[in-house]
Amino acid sequence: MDVGKSPNLPLPEAFLNFLNENGVNPSIYTLSDSIPRYIRLKPGCEAQLKEIEVEIKCKVEKVDWLPNFYSIPPQKQIANSKAYQEGKIYGIDAASGAAVSALGISAGDHVLDLCAAPGAKLCMISDLLGSSGSVTGVDVARHRLAACRTMLQKYALGDRCRLFVADGTTFSLLPVSVCSDSKSYESASGGKLDVYKEWTSRRPWKERKRASKAKLNGTSQVVPHIQDPELIFYGLHSGVVRLSKSELYQNAHDNEILNCGYDKVLVDAECTHDGSIKHVQKFEHWGWTTMQRRVLDAERIDNLTTLQLQLLTNGFKLLKVGGSIVYSTCSLTVAQNEDVVEQFLLQNSSAELVEIDVAKDWPCKSGRIPKTQRFDPLTSQTSGLFVAKFTKLPI
Repeated sequence: MDVGKSPNLPLPEAFLNFLNENGVNPSIYTLSDSIPRYIRLKPGCEAQLKEIEVEIKCKVEKVDWLPNFYSIPPQKQIANSKAYQEGKIYGIDAASGAAVSALGISAGDHVLDLCAAPGAKLCMISDLLGSSGSVTGVDVARHRLAACRTMLQKYALGDRCRLFVADGTTFSLLPVSVCSDSKSYESASGGKLDVYKEWTSRRPWKERKRASKAKLNGTSQVVPHIQDPELIFYGLHSGVVRLSKSELYQNAHDNEILNCGYDKVLVDAECTHDGSIKHVQKFEHWGWTTMQRRVLDAERIDNLTTLQLQLLTNGFKLLKVGGSIVYSTCSLTVAQNEDVVEQFLLQNSSAELVEIDVAKDWPCKSGRIPKTQRFDPLTSQTSGLFVAKFTKLPI
């Protein structure tokens, strides 16, 4: 690929200037027809690879640097395949899979995905945990989190998962199976009427009425900042069953978080998505003036970087001492990546930026800050992604 080649898309001058300011080669937006599509194969289904190839009518190529990942031609569709419908494969970009891999998830970990939608990374986390630990997914948009719920159910990965519609900058619930008093479980099973029973897809009448009213009024499905987290799904072994609402929603003290917080936290933060070729291509249809508002507007970027720092800070607050947190965005800009990392480190003396051990095999470049990593279409044959990993030191 000639990196000096002009982009196929009629990129506006303002966006080209934006790319130049951030050291981004505009030729990455010519690569949509050459970057493969990635799928993750559910562990245990390896023997069915040949059958899957016959069904989707193409060869799947193993991604050597990322376990259980395979590449297929970019235009190949999998939604109608039996393997997809049975939950044996699902689409997820390899760079996104790398961000999850960077967490270093181990058996028994309690993991928080603070920006869980649309759900592919959440599924991968659940898959890696297997029959131990727990995963908590949080997202501010109800309809997007509902899509996560659908994915978890489709792939039978929700047994140890709970999902909350909540503001990720203020979410404060700990993994219940870590620090819940055993007496609470005893009392919960002793005849209480207000405990969580096994989850059912049939929503309570009050919830259905509220959702119907919101739909009629055209009310946003984004949770208000002041609203308590809303639990919209929980698996049988997520730690929720038999708890009362007061036990589930009990406030955690700072000292309790140090020992009983999450082992791993993923903050794949909201961003301008300029690292995604497919996303940028959508502006051909949406209109380039929409790009000005969503990507190039200085106030919009300032608001986003503030949000990103708040999400990272809150995720770190919920991390136990010795735990790991990964921050990622699909933006290629310095402002949303290295600048956020630097500001976060200045404000959190117990945070340490650490090497990502598995990154030695990744086809990517180092970020502008040592120990950070950058995927981009030219170098990595993936979507663009920035990844940084931190640990929490004892105070």
